[in-house]
Amino acid sequence: MIAERERIYERADNKGWKKWGPYLSDRAWGTVREDYSPYGDAWNFVTHDMARSRAYRWGEEGIGGISDNKGHICFALGFWNHKDNILKERFFGLSGPEGNHGEDVKELYYYLDSTPTHSYMKMLYKYPQQEYPYNRLVIETARRGRQEPEFELLDTGIFAQDEYFDIFIEYAKADQNDWLVTVTAHNRSAQDAPLTLLPTIWFRNTWSWGYDQYNSRPILNGIGKSQIEVNHRQLGKYKLYCEDADALLFCDNDTNTERLYGRPNVAKYPKDGINNYITSGGKKGFINPNQIGTKASAQYTRQVPAGGSTSIRLRFSDQTLLAQPDPARPFADFDEIWQKRLTETEGFYNHLQRNVTDPELRAIQRQAYAGMLWNKQFYYYNVNEWLKGDPKMPVPFQGRVYARNEGWKHMYTANILSMPDKWEYPWFAAWDLAFHTLTLARLDPDFAKRQLAVILREYYMHPNGQIPAYEWNFGDVNPPVHAWATWKVYEIDKEQNGVGDVGFLERVFHKLLLNFTWWVNRKDVEGNNIFGGGFLGLDNIGVFDRSQPLPMGGRIEQADGTGWMAMYTLNMLRIACEISLTRPSYQDMASKFFEHFLHIASAMNNLGKQHISLWDEVDQFYYDVLHTPDQNARLLKIRSMVGLIPLFAVEILDEDLLSKLPDFKRRVEWVLTNRPDLASLVSRWHEPGKGETHLLSLLRGHRMKMILKRMFDETEFLSDYGIRALSKYHEKTPYQFELNSEIFQVRYVAAESEMSMFGGNSNWRGPIWFPVNFLLIDSLLKFYQYYGDDFEIEYPTNSGQVMSVKEATVLVAERLISIFRRGPDGRIPAYGFDEKMQHDPHFQGLYLFYEYFHGDVGAGLGANHQTGWTGLVADLIEYVYKYRTQNVAVLEAGK
Repeated sequence: MIAERERIYERADNKGWKKWGPYLSDRAWGTVREDYSPYGDAWNFVTHDMARSRAYRWGEEGIGGISDNKGHICFALGFWNHKDNILKERFFGLSGPEGNHGEDVKELYYYLDSTPTHSYMKMLYKYPQQEYPYNRLVIETARRGRQEPEFELLDTGIFAQDEYFDIFIEYAKADQNDWLVTVTAHNRSAQDAPLTLLPTIWFRNTWSWGYDQYNSRPILNGIGKSQIEVNHRQLGKYKLYCEDADALLFCDNDTNTERLYGRPNVAKYPKDGINNYITSGGKKGFINPNQIGTKASAQYTRQVPAGGSTSIRLRFSDQTLLAQPDPARPFADFDEIWQKRLTETEGFYNHLQRNVTDPELRAIQRQAYAGMLWNKQFYYYNVNEWLKGDPKMPVPFQGRVYARNEGWKHMYTANILSMPDKWEYPWFAAWDLAFHTLTLARLDPDFAKRQLAVILREYYMHPNGQIPAYEWNFGDVNPPVHAWATWKVYEIDKEQNGVGDVGFLERVFHKLLLNFTWWVNRKDVEGNNIFGGGFLGLDNIGVFDRSQPLPMGGRIEQADGTGWMAMYTLNMLRIACEISLTRPSYQDMASKFFEHFLHIASAMNNLGKQHISLWDEVDQFYYDVLHTPDQNARLLKIRSMVGLIPLFAVEILDEDLLSKLPDFKRRVEWVLTNRPDLASLVSRWHEPGKGETHLLSLLRGHRMKMILKRMFDETEFLSDYGIRALSKYHEKTPYQFELNSEIFQVRYVAAESEMSMFGGNSNWRGPIWFPVNFLLIDSLLKFYQYYGDDFEIEYPTNSGQVMSVKEATVLVAERLISIFRRGPDGRIPAYGFDEKMQHDPHFQGLYLFYEYFHGDVGAGLGANHQTGWTGLVADLIEYVYKYRTQNVAVLEAGK
């Protein structure tokens, strides 16, 4: 048994070997949880400038940081290049209002490696040697409008002369509560350069808020220059051993109220004390000379030679490793343990990536896995407490005129969650999380299952059944993809372990029933099985903000909302069938969802006298329908992902499964016999497909072919890098809607958003998004499972090339993967036209998994580290390799 796999299954609840991990956020300032302003001005209540001086209430941040699973003891790295006026203790970026396309991190860092239990981890931070251009980044971005690209750190030229440090941060666990740490800084410049390294340990502030149970402070105590004793009443005693440190520096993780609010400090040496001491050249009065506090750093000041490096080692342990007077003892077995963990890590990934032989694809896939694992975070938020404010605060609480998330007082979260991106999205996003679990399931199935289960727990899900969307507005509506993710995780887990976790399916199924009922009761306004839902994660894809009341009144019936719900019914049907194999009573639930799907399929295609169909026979495409207050209805003819989403509603049931579910089979046959109006809408149920399968889908062969014809057209949806979210047709022919002499327009925009809808930081009017591309691929494979090789399509449209659906699907997957591969021109599409990232030797083999990608050239856009759903590239690589391997085997057999 592979050692890391054994550790994964020791404890599946973030304890044991998972108790400590990279659970710090990359950013805590500017978040909703830290906002105690009357009007919900989160971006300005705690800014980046304030962050070094203000104690956080709900979480902590740091560079390359780790913590325990409740965020009590935190460790991260700080740096000083001897030029900046502040320490680099946190990543800098622009707030939503400051960025010309929303919030935007302005740093270069890469998550390079990690095992699922974090027994080994590695990341890289690129730190400039010249003064960090904070002001220039703010000023230049403010000058730029939404029509212009973002002004990035590389654009400032600060890396042009290679005057920077490559700082590698690595961790290896000797045991469950015993960490080894190595920090290595490489000077990439032609001149010697000074660098101060500040590995820092501190306690999350639980004592300043007026709650009696948290009044007692934990203690950090210095011993000489090499040890920091850690005493926490819940976690016990630890020691941080700092090999060859210059000094130990102490202050308290308390707000500097004097600096921020002009009020006397409670703590004599507040949170920014170490920052002030270092940047002032060692002036007295900022740090505690008695070496005691709740925040402490080991100081290492080094002159790093040109082209050379410096390295430091630390060890954090709950064991007594030091026998005086031998300070080397904690490091005696350091190298041996380190090498053992490296070997185990290679063994784990060699097994996991055994199907992938291409070195470049292995590197892309492994870094995608690393980003997934580094982007875990302790997420803490008691909404009821937060709304009321705390008994004691740095400044008196003025109450909330705008009480964000007021309807979610039941929410009390204190879990390790997978984040989309711990800087730009340092809070869970429900539909993002569903996609994360697929990639996580290949690494750690139990963690993936736990993620899906926890988001449906009673302290997350609203009592009415709604799943919370994300921190800025839990009440927003995300696409209902959790049943789909549940089934996919179940399949991956079963494939890896040989047995399916039916107990997991059953547990989640009951919670999904509540959510499904919420959708039916809240988002089917007319009770006709046609759904709204709002923006549904697709931000600015429509002509109007679909989450707000329409400017002319009325309502929209959504092709995507209805397609998602049709998909939801089929996902629930498949789960119910699987549970029924061991719990026959669930056949009733399978029958319920089968019939519900038929009613949605009927509604999508024929809405009766008062309505029009979402399917347009002229364009052969699905559109939203606008119902105005005067009882008129019209199709909003925007060729977008909205019209492709009905493809997602597809499921295959084979004859063998049906034979094991006689009650369900009998009910299905009764409905199809006695309701021919419904049976006619199901794609050829009575005609077995390839391998004696039956197809449930919103689309019959003809309609599917017509949608695929448009989707695979390179002048419309098909880009060199995947499927665009909006047809390129709208580049020259924008969709226009006139209302009271005002023109509302949807135009193809391949890059960042040119408008402020939803903050302007995401764009669905042209770019390529991995999650919906992945769903398209998954759905097309199901169609192929039914139709087989006999059902052929033209790919690309108008090319004259005819192939099976599966062959076309593989080619789409390869286009998506090519975003990260070096092409024939020697360039990686994701990095656009940046020469440094494309060709500099010290930037090679470093991958950023952006939020979305340019619809024409594949360049990365949005959040730099949205490893969550873009991490699905790891699954696509696995899929493509499996297909290619199978085809080679078939060809060899034919020979």
